[in-house]
Amino acid sequence: MNRTKLLIVFLFLVSFLGATGCVESSDSDEVPEEPVDPEPIPDGPEADGGDGIEIGGNALASESRTVNSETAEDPSQIRTLTVNITSEEQDYPAYTAAPAAEGNYSAVVLLHSFNGLEPGYRDMVDRMAGDGFVVVAPQWQTYSRSPPDSEVEALVRNSVTYLENRDDVDPEKLGLTGFCAGGRYTMLFLPQIEEFESGVAWYGFPYSGGTDTQPDEPASLIDQMEDPILVIHGTRDEPSSISDIYKYAGELDAADKYFELKVYQGEPHGFMIEEGELSESFVAQDAYEEMVDFFDRTLNYRILDNSSE
Repeated sequence: MNRTKLLIVFLFLVSFLGATGCVESSDSDEVPEEPVDPEPIPDGPEADGGDGIEIGGNALASESRTVNSETAEDPSQIRTLTVNITSEEQDYPAYTAAPAAEGNYSAVVLLHSFNGLEPGYRDMVDRMAGDGFVVVAPQWQTYSRSPPDSEVEALVRNSVTYLENRDDVDPEKLGLTGFCAGGRYTMLFLPQIEEFESGVAWYGFPYSGGTDTQPDEPASLIDQMEDPILVIHGTRDEPSSISDIYKYAGELDAADKYFELKVYQGEPHGFMIEEGELSESFVAQDAYEEMVDFFDRTLNYRILDNSSE
């Protein structure tokens, strides 16, 4: 076979493999351009269709479902549903879970990481509901992968309004927690949103800010911090250095602001979620218990009457 025929056969094979997707494209790692105004896509039950019922003044919810919590320490039943939380004239899907039994519960806004509301976060929401909390997890990346802080703050405030309008929530017992970028938001919004009573920041970024869309570093708001905060971090966290966390803790202490710090030796960034799923490692389970215990102490505390009867 002469060179001309060999060249024709080679070109034919390359064209065939490219059509079947077997040849890598040089653009395969590029992030698709974000649409200017994408439609929110709720995960789970449709949040804005069917026989939805109004929850409070700013959310439309699908019919709730009662399930057995497989991840909760207490295997009692919980109710889960997806709601649309309206913020700045846009609807954001939010996954919620609550104890099925009637009551007046403490509630928590949970902010997922930069990787979105992965299944592991839903499991954590379910587990927290099994442990006696009403939890709402708004999908803050619905319209942008990196929205401005002001947009996320507005969504968090409207999530608070949603919780306050629920019959099963004690509006005086609201907490905030977040992971990665959500950890930064916890550090950032806890000093600014007075309805919160405490917060838990997981591997956050206390010195991230100073841009047009993220004007404030969380550490710059320490003087405004009035609520207790628990900071959970790993020593091998590369995106958010443990040295920054120690510095942040030192500044909280110098300002006489109450905080607790739980550091896990050898743990990397995002150790609670592995490949999208809630980790079942010893560290992950211990860290979860640290969070629940902190919220129990700061939201559900009782002043005991030790006087004799």
